[in-house]
Amino acid sequence: IIIHLGVTMTQLFFIFLFALLAWFWYDTMQAREQAIVIGKRHCQQGGLQLLDETVALASLKLRRNRDGQAAIRRVYEFEFSDNGDNRRIGSITLLGHVVESIHLEPYLMQ
Repeated sequence: IIIHLGVTMTQLFFIFLFALLAWFWYDTMQAREQAIVIGKRHCQQGGLQLLDETVALASLKLRRNRDGQAAIRRVYEFEFSDNGDNRRIGSITLLGHVVESIHLEPYLMQ
């Protein structure tokens, strides 16, 4: 039995494209929230202050994870302070939703 839904290939393409964009947006928001939590925790453990309580997407690329599967590699930058009077730059790199690295600009240990 063949049921004709009246949907053209063009319409299917746009439905698929919309679904893909919705998934990408949702995944990016989850990764951003994860980066904020990681940044706060890392700063607190080091006696630092995460400034503005936020991160900003600096880079977005497709890479392969350890299993050889394609994953989105996102680099988020943030600002932190070691004494409350300055701003230093840090970054968090996520491959998928796995932390690949955390880098902090050099600062004085207290």
